[in-house]
Amino acid sequence: MNPCGSAGYDPGAFPAFAVTADVAVFTMRGGALQVLLVERGVEPYRGAWALPGGFVRIDEDLDAAAARELAEETGIDPREAHLEQLGSYGGPGRDPRMRVVTVAYWAVCANLPAPVGGSDAAYADLAPVSKIERGGIALAFDHERILRDAVERLRSKLEYTTIGSKFCPPKFTISELRKVYETVWDTSLDPGNFQRKVRGNRGFRMIETERDDGGNVFGPASSSRIPCDTEPGGGAGSRSPAGRRKASERAAALLAPEPDYDSEYPSIGRPASLWTAVAGIPKLDLPIPRPRTPRQ
Repeated sequence: MNPCGSAGYDPGAFPAFAVTADVAVFTMRGGALQVLLVERGVEPYRGAWALPGGFVRIDEDLDAAAARELAEETGIDPREAHLEQLGSYGGPGRDPRMRVVTVAYWAVCANLPAPVGGSDAAYADLAPVSKIERGGIALAFDHERILRDAVERLRSKLEYTTIGSKFCPPKFTISELRKVYETVWDTSLDPGNFQRKVRGNRGFRMIETERDDGGNVFGPASSSRIPCDTEPGGGAGSRSPAGRRKASERAAALLAPEPDYDSEYPSIGRPASLWTAVAGIPKLDLPIPRPRTPRQ
């Protein structure tokens, strides 16, 4: 018999339960991966820290509920964050009030405004993920489990998407991007190797050329930042000895290991190139492998 049909349907035969939406919002502050927490202003767990979230309304879509709760409890505009569904959590007893199933989300927001409490949250603030992972901050409900899963999802997606760029401004340097990977993965990456991976990756694109103090132009085709010739007769196609020598030097430089100019040569006065992420790139075209050895 169809329980939704009018014949023989007994509403009391199905115990009531509720659905909530909880969100783990990540950002970078002070060189550390941070997550947004709210101090609960109501029971249960009044005064305890938790992920922002709340009950889904009867006429509300799940994604809309997550966005609304994010805005109500923290004052964050959901349009400023990358918001993605993580999974569902419905263990009996996870909420002392009644049977509650939560659909968890995770989000990344680069320019996170100062959070403010609202709705049933007394206060909102950022906390280092590492401190929660070490047990320094206890979370209400089963939010520690949700946070662990969200962090692992974030770490995994850095390997095959451009989500790391969401922690950066719309225009970023390769050094800024590398620091995101190092922070989230809690490891150290070779600057030159990382730079080569980004430069050879279709998921990232240089959007601005660069100039040194002498007016030489550095463009996307010059991966080793060798200046293009600006003097007549000095180009790669020149038949003069000076032109052939410069062409040979450029070719050798392209084959040499690439240093990290942003960190190794900070006093040169040469602005770093700016990059952006390209949307819609297939998964297998974005391999930046995750090291399995933690930072010492």
